[in-house]
Amino acid sequence: MTEPFETALIAALPKLRRYALSLCRRGDVADDLVQITVERAVTAKARFDPETSLEAWLFRILRNAWIDQTRRTATRGTQVDVVDMPEAAVFDGGRATEAAILLRQTEAALATLPPEQQEVVRLVCFEDLSYAEAAEVLGIPKGTVMSRLARGRVALAEKLGINRVGDA
Repeated sequence: MTEPFETALIAALPKLRRYALSLCRRGDVADDLVQITVERAVTAKARFDPETSLEAWLFRILRNAWIDQTRRTATRGTQVDVVDMPEAAVFDGGRATEAAILLRQTEAALATLPPEQQEVVRLVCFEDLSYAEAAEVLGIPKGTVMSRLARGRVALAEKLGINRVGDA
């Protein structure tokens, strides 16, 4: 029979994959991150405190794995496989440059937000979690998620020079 830890770990897999996808935006890399997370969680099972949230613990492991992977990638440089990204074979320099600039500006603007707002924006906007799911992951009330998200979105729009509807 499956232990409660294993059952809860299996139940958390879809959320872990969504979060991994929000971080890396590539299915194969997200799958690798989830695999690493499960391996680390099973290995460190004895160190898990059952009085705490398993999902929060798993998300922390996944986030740390992502940071580790990002650091390794930074030292290796960018690698693109044309099979995985056929659009890389047909290159529109103007659009690619524009998209890269906007992405860098958005990432830079997101990095200037308070950590609480960054986490909520990532979970709701990138990972597509509902407010209730994000509240559960972060261990905060749903209303707090909503207010942090609203403040985060307004701050991002201001930092990126995006006018809200009605402000034109």
